[in-house]
Amino acid sequence: MKRIGILSDTHSCWDDRYAAHFAGCDEIWHAGDIGDKTILQKLQDVAPVVRAVSGNIDHGDVRRLCPETLTFEVEGVKVWLTHIAGYPGRYAPGVKTLLRNEGIRLMVCGHSHILKVIPDHELNMLHVNPGAAGWHGWQKVRTLIRLTIDSGNIKELEVIELGKQKI
Repeated sequence: MKRIGILSDTHSCWDDRYAAHFAGCDEIWHAGDIGDKTILQKLQDVAPVVRAVSGNIDHGDVRRLCPETLTFEVEGVKVWLTHIAGYPGRYAPGVKTLLRNEGIRLMVCGHSHILKVIPDHELNMLHVNPGAAGWHGWQKVRTLIRLTIDSGNIKELEVIELGKQKI
């Protein structure tokens, strides 16, 4: 059993509540637009495994440290982590084929700043976009996601609201 914390679009923003909400997680996944590499360093202080991909605003050290996509397996669930991919019914070109061919069961992406958790019944997969955790962007509420993966099952998915966006 693995407890996973998921966030995206921090845009160099660190909020101590990331650490509080992800305390006890086995892994933290960041779906891009990290901003400053210190965000990754702080997340590594919270969980033993941090997986992160670069987003469209990332450059320099973050781009060198983080690939554009990651494919990996956790507790029998094949995961695809990226920044820009769309969502069920509106995937970016080539994404649906990749998901099908790779046997992905959990797709995590960011970019839109819109929280979405959508099952794709055709692909037998769950799409997760944790929304935006940072202060930059047009989202009204900053969000995180926490879930558990246990013996091939994705369960106990929680949406964590960090409050309204700063104006």
